[in-house]
Amino acid sequence: MAEDSRGAGTGTLREALRALLPHNKEDLRLDFGDSVERSVVTLLHQAADLFYRGARAECLRASEAVLDYAWERLNSGPWRDVDKDWRRLYAFACLLKAACLCEAPGGAAGVATALKVCDMGLLMGAAILDDVLTKVAAVLQTHLLSGKRPACGPSQEPPSGKKARNGLASIPEMRSEEAVPRLHRPSLQCFRERCLVPQRPVVLEGVADHWPCMSKWSVEYIQETAGCRTVPVEVGSRYTDEEWSQRLMTVSEFISKYILNEPRDVGYLAQHQLFDQVPELRQDIGIPDYCCLGDGDEEQITINAWFGPAGTVSPLHQDPQQNFLAQVLGRKYIRLYSPQESEALYPHDTHLLHNTSQVDVESPDLEKFPRFAEAPFLSCVLAPGEILFIPVKYWHYVRALDLSFSVSFWWS
Repeated sequence: MAEDSRGAGTGTLREALRALLPHNKEDLRLDFGDSVERSVVTLLHQAADLFYRGARAECLRASEAVLDYAWERLNSGPWRDVDKDWRRLYAFACLLKAACLCEAPGGAAGVATALKVCDMGLLMGAAILDDVLTKVAAVLQTHLLSGKRPACGPSQEPPSGKKARNGLASIPEMRSEEAVPRLHRPSLQCFRERCLVPQRPVVLEGVADHWPCMSKWSVEYIQETAGCRTVPVEVGSRYTDEEWSQRLMTVSEFISKYILNEPRDVGYLAQHQLFDQVPELRQDIGIPDYCCLGDGDEEQITINAWFGPAGTVSPLHQDPQQNFLAQVLGRKYIRLYSPQESEALYPHDTHLLHNTSQVDVESPDLEKFPRFAEAPFLSCVLAPGEILFIPVKYWHYVRALDLSFSVSFWWS
């Protein structure tokens, strides 16, 4: 895979992509279940035929028609109800469209558009052909970063040297008896006995401060490394608000709008598996050794990125897995409540938000939620190089005090 990615720099982009694609249509294995309409499957087969016959313009039109059909299905109801075959069909159509865009004369702009198409396939589709979209995207990104292009898209500019805004947020008064305990590089046995088995939160010091990200990462580095990639951005103060929404944009667009400038709304690149998209960033982080105490393999650990300006908030909620939250840039104020206090935290009644409290933690309505004032809690300010262990089902509220980048590891 690494050799294929570098091929974009030493050979032609076309050759690098062809090395990743099947040599004929039959090897694409375009087989789908009955949930996918036959007419759409037929159109995808036609697009593949056109691609392998060299009719790129006709293939582009056919694959875009398939994408339009599939997009309607992907957005017609709850995501959990979307049949995986529709996601696979969407991914195949993205693959064909991206390949066609790179064959057509269009220079860097066409390659940047093709990379965005691959990202859409990775975000909305399902894995196909041994994760070929990830490999194609790596080739395209290498090509764009090789100096053969202007910006990553028509509306973007290279990193300008404009400093990220970093307005400092207030830190609540914290009493010593409410502080999360701290341990400096505990042994596996110590962590297991004192934290994991009794399910007690702890701040781990000296565990992650040697990771390359702690010295390498900055807004400029992230923009240079991942700026071309399309990601989902949460727009709004918190996901429980009515005006909250999600928008797709490149990392460069996100940084320009929400990190370097002062928009009216808040943007947060939250709970996104950015490291699957950008292996260069993944190489800069480690996995806490304590994850080996869980039941699953390393491949089963979910690694998410959390990147945003000061003031971003994750409302009080709980997760179904153990969590290590590693802080890379900036600081975060975090408050934790035991699962035993659930009734006093007033979870939402709806299925969609059943794991989220109705209470605004730092400005609670005690007339509406009187028991909340009696619920004991722990709190901490998590600084760069520190990792917070959040036990499974432990309620936690998070507010960024500075411009912040965190990495979470969900494990069983």
